[in-house]
Amino acid sequence: MSAYAVVDPSTGETVQTYPTITDAALTAAIAGANEAFRTWSRSTTVAERAALIARVGELHVERQDALAAIIAREMGKPIGDALGEINFSAAIYQFYADNATQFLADEPIALMGGEGSAIVRKSALGVLLGIMPWNFPYYQVARFAGPNLIIGNPVLLKHAPQCPESAAAIEQIYLDAGFPAGAYTNIYATNEQVADIIANPIVQGVSLTGSERAGAAVAEIAGRHLKKVVLELGGSDPFILLSTDDLDATVQSAVIARVDNCGQACNAAKRFIVMDDLYDAFVEKFTAAILSTKVGNPTDSEIQIGPLSSLAAADRLSAQVDAAVAGGANIVSAGERSGAFFPPAVLTNVTRDNPSFHEELFGPVAVIHKVSSEAEAIDLANDTPFGLGSYLFTTDAEQAARVADAIQAGMVYVNIVGADSPELPFGGVKRSGSGRELGRWGADEFVNKKLIRVGA
Repeated sequence: MSAYAVVDPSTGETVQTYPTITDAALTAAIAGANEAFRTWSRSTTVAERAALIARVGELHVERQDALAAIIAREMGKPIGDALGEINFSAAIYQFYADNATQFLADEPIALMGGEGSAIVRKSALGVLLGIMPWNFPYYQVARFAGPNLIIGNPVLLKHAPQCPESAAAIEQIYLDAGFPAGAYTNIYATNEQVADIIANPIVQGVSLTGSERAGAAVAEIAGRHLKKVVLELGGSDPFILLSTDDLDATVQSAVIARVDNCGQACNAAKRFIVMDDLYDAFVEKFTAAILSTKVGNPTDSEIQIGPLSSLAAADRLSAQVDAAVAGGANIVSAGERSGAFFPPAVLTNVTRDNPSFHEELFGPVAVIHKVSSEAEAIDLANDTPFGLGSYLFTTDAEQAARVADAIQAGMVYVNIVGADSPELPFGGVKRSGSGRELGRWGADEFVNKKLIRVGA
């Protein structure tokens, strides 16, 4: 039986299964992508490809209701979050359509000596493989495929096994926007087939968003075959509260940073590090707010938290929380788990020897730590194998600059949450991965930066 299936986490019902691609069909898909690179990519301009990407964004908006219903069904995303994701994806496509010509323009080099000229010209590398996760089915594809198709890199897209319906819908959008066969190809591939794709000499690079384990496996294969890799992996982002002149507003920001996408975002705030003079009041207000967050069916536009993406995801989070409590943590929960529905919860007294201290909790469970100094807050924030994003709240501008510099992460948001935007780079350090997506940096990963030096 194929691993690709729509299983509604609200009910546990298997809605539809999809066949895994055959080896013969996969060989044809790779050949088709290579043909698109040899012909379409080389015969079209950046502006022409950008116009197609702009149309992809428009079609996302035109079809947003149907697209939102798909991912509510596939992975339990609340319908409001789903619509937000689709519109953000459309904004990403439009951003690259508007700015690609500038991002890909020739860059002149001032010569130190000699006559003539020198430029760096950015051009396509060739066929790329994208391996995408289930938690943001449209957004993850947009930030990878959007810039790379404008560059001229055809895309083979392997989506998460639980998102086959949205994967097919995205491919149809690309075709309807006017992309030729082979430019963007959805493939329902197995892990073994993915290894073969990466090894194939036609494929020039791979971008993966997913788990540490998946990232390590893909990087190992890619390294063996000398392929460029971009990895966006897990995160256990700190939310550092050093001072505030409006605790209620800060608490509201903290709740939003934790429960977005049912707490299933790599860059969600997961560890709340609070100065001792604010700790008691923060714990009281934050706990009350997060436990009162409305949970329900993802099709209900009034809810903030739906089910986790699958029963297996809820099982994993349950095991982590149980281990944390067994290790001495205190827990306050909104109720009992029911299937894939996981109640919001707050953990305190999570010490460094607790099993959950260095883990990523992927769901609506927050960990709160007390600190007594700026230095202790920085040390605790950096005491993690991850380094994706971070959040810092303080009323002291000099302190904000100082602490932001000291945080070991790819992103620092100061006195703001939910501020991701197409022009801002996204990515991390340490076990959170390497490379960047979004912004001009996302259009600079899979390009040949070719030097052209001309004599007098």
